Amino acid sequence: MIRKSWHEKVAYQIYPKSFCDSNGDGVGDLRGVIRKLDYLKGLGVDIVWLSPIYCSPLADQGYDISDYYSIDPLFGTMEDMDELLAQAKRRDISIVMDLVVNHCSDEHEWFQKACADPDGRYGKFFYIRDWKEGDPLPCNWRSYFGGPCWEKLPGHEDKIYFHAFHKKQPDLNWENPDLREEVYKMVNWWLDKGLGGFRLDAIINIKKLLPFRDFPADREDGLCSIDLMLEQANGIGQFLGEMRDRTFAPHNAFTVGEVFNEKPEEIPDFIGDNGYFSSMFDFAETILNRSIKGWYDQAPVTAEQYKAACFQSQKKTAGIGFLSNLIENHDESRGVCRYIPEEDLSLTSKKMLAGLYFMLRGLPWIYQGQELGMENPVVQDVSQVNDISALDQYQVALDAGLSPAQALKSIQMHCRDNARTPFQWDDSPNAGFTDGTPWLPVNPNYKTLNLAAQLDDEDSVYNWYRQLIQLRKDPVWKETVVYGELIPYLAEQKNLMAYYRKGEKTLLVAGNFQRQPQTMALPAPAGEVLLNNLDSFRVEDGQLYLEGYQFVVFSLEEK
Repeated sequence: MIRKSWHEKVAYQIYPKSFCDSNGDGVGDLRGVIRKLDYLKGLGVDIVWLSPIYCSPLADQGYDISDYYSIDPLFGTMEDMDELLAQAKRRDISIVMDLVVNHCSDEHEWFQKACADPDGRYGKFFYIRDWKEGDPLPCNWRSYFGGPCWEKLPGHEDKIYFHAFHKKQPDLNWENPDLREEVYKMVNWWLDKGLGGFRLDAIINIKKLLPFRDFPADREDGLCSIDLMLEQANGIGQFLGEMRDRTFAPHNAFTVGEVFNEKPEEIPDFIGDNGYFSSMFDFAETILNRSIKGWYDQAPVTAEQYKAACFQSQKKTAGIGFLSNLIENHDESRGVCRYIPEEDLSLTSKKMLAGLYFMLRGLPWIYQGQELGMENPVVQDVSQVNDISALDQYQVALDAGLSPAQALKSIQMHCRDNARTPFQWDDSPNAGFTDGTPWLPVNPNYKTLNLAAQLDDEDSVYNWYRQLIQLRKDPVWKETVVYGELIPYLAEQKNLMAYYRKGEKTLLVAGNFQRQPQTMALPAPAGEVLLNNLDSFRVEDGQLYLEGYQFVVFSLEEK
């Protein structure tokens, strides 16, 4: 594996709408991000990914783009963006943007022109088919937000178009070379401006299984999961390799793919030395226990499941490339609420989870507020829900026979609003996020859970993340922490997640993933303790005694 400068870095995701509001309109903006760059630098961040700030009608919170070349006035101006790039560069921070090119907005000029002339140039930028009432649809795939993937083309009773996501997000036809040229032109425009790279949204979806066809229905609606199509679609490499060669490679840009359903044999193609992307997110943990029936049927994740998923991901990418490791993002619930039982949520367990994922081999990503241990809010009524996918799943639960109270509870854990509540800066009104009314209510726990309360507290989650970052960048340990081999240790021991990091030196990472204490046999005498989320480090007769949710990183003495 060829070493790259970004391997040693730490990445951070900002959801701009909820990060910092500079003008009091209740919505975070670019000037708010600029204002907090010194905070990010102090934390130890090197790469910042901004969720979409392009012009958008916000049917899906900016992932429906109406103009790829403009900043939405909600977030500021292109001058603000230029200043952000310049100010970040002065702090050695690279800015990465979302690249959303599986679909655009139905308000994009391309789609508007396609509606005006479906048989013209821009009609071929989309999947438009002839259809009349009573005819079967070209396929029975279910959109990610519920309902069929087909919608009537505005202004045309005899035509329909394909959308894998919201009906206001028509899919782009990547089979059309003219469309691809337009995409590459736009990508290069941003990279020429000084952007450090892209996070590629829903990129696996750009390759469709054609011609469209039905799959066996998996619900009473007669539709099937679109994942069945993705499993059978082949040939995406043609598109991704071409895009890499035409855009990313000439600029030496950093890219990270949102990749689901990848085939094991394709991993070198995705993140190998000449991969389509620099890295790709490890979603093995986030998709645990997903049910074809819906969120209401999804069981909680156990410690053993989490451990197995992490180790499997590490095994399949070993020696090939770097994964991007995470416990949460803008599409997931807060990691501490998803992977730690509610009754065990504490300062100690939050630090343990942070340590276990952060010390994995790969690029660690922190989602805004994660470094504080931010938690899911409690929703009292479905009218408080903003997330369109959660509203769909609420209806799915009702249709399955759940009561309104049960349906509401079923969406609480997975609602995307969980991660989109405003950043909790301090205990002032609205958590210091805005002087106005926040677009999404602040989690009421901000009075005690906030950055100001944690900055000078050596035992805080915030300062624990700083310690993790400092260890990663420590010249003495960097070679081992960044490039060292990951080897599971005592993987069969229940609720113990332990692994070696072996490089110039050997480290042992261990977390007791339960409230009850347990012991762990040591393979060699313990040396220097580098991280410990509790005060005790007790070794007796070759056994390390671990308190509930204790996490430690220590060196091993040579035998």
